[in-house]
Amino acid sequence: MALSTRFALPLRPAMAALRWAAPGQPRGLSTPPGQGHTLDLRGIFPPLATPFSPTQEVDYAQLEGNLRRYASIPFRGLVVLGSNGEYPYLAPRERLEVVSCVRRALPRDRLLLAGSGCEATQATIELTVSMAEAGADVALVVTPCYYRGAMTSAALVQHYTEVADASPIPVVLYSVPANTGLDLPLEAVLSLAQHPNILGIKDSGGDITRMGLMVHKTRQEDFQVLAGSAGFLLASYALGASGGVCALANVLGTPLCQLDSLCREGRWQEARDLQHRLIEPNAAVTRRFGIPGLKKAMEWFGYYGGPCRAPLAPLSPPQVEELRGTFSANGWL
Repeated sequence: MALSTRFALPLRPAMAALRWAAPGQPRGLSTPPGQGHTLDLRGIFPPLATPFSPTQEVDYAQLEGNLRRYASIPFRGLVVLGSNGEYPYLAPRERLEVVSCVRRALPRDRLLLAGSGCEATQATIELTVSMAEAGADVALVVTPCYYRGAMTSAALVQHYTEVADASPIPVVLYSVPANTGLDLPLEAVLSLAQHPNILGIKDSGGDITRMGLMVHKTRQEDFQVLAGSAGFLLASYALGASGGVCALANVLGTPLCQLDSLCREGRWQEARDLQHRLIEPNAAVTRRFGIPGLKKAMEWFGYYGGPCRAPLAPLSPPQVEELRGTFSANGWL
């Protein structure tokens, strides 16, 4: 059960000290947030799809099977309970069980980012504390959006500041306007970047100018920008992004890690050629066919996709053929 804010606040300094460890280092007593090194988010993070059984129960055996296959791919870490994890459709108990399951299977040198954003600030704090207890290294906090007309920069800065103050683990902001109808304002991001427990942002909006400004204007801060889609990964790296949280990595994880390496090595022509082949498949499993398309594509590459949870509907046969054609035309099938 989630701890209340009353209990969460006193725990923050001690738990942060225990969890804030450098990449590749065992978890132990280390420097708290804002007082030394920070977690390194450079690399590719797949936002895991949540597998369901034919009766739409979370299928933990299939989740573990997918994790075993992903273990051979050089991901920096994994994201659970993001948009591609059907997070809004999971009960609180299921969310924590998914985090625990992934943490048990994940090598200790790989980071686990867990979605903990709720509409209310207090609920977000309580779930974030529970995610930390379940084994998450970082909380990925989506913008509250139900009352989007009232979500001014000031309101959002206050929300994220309270969450970051109370969180025992670092916080990554999450802006996904395609789902929320709300872009986290640039001025709010720049203000929040100064918070010692806010590590960075996953920006899924695809506005490269905005992402470039984030990198440029936070260059004096310990703040990392993550591209939220494989479709603009190369462009994001060219402007200084640290890594990518890409739905397509559930399907084409190795090529995305290769793109990451090519960019870091300055092999831009090879990176551009590879990026071109990823654009259409990425669009197909995101805005074109969404999670049902992502799960169908996973099956073609040896992973368990399975059904989505209602009301998400499976693809029609013509949609499946269109999706397959997109992957085939770009040389992936």
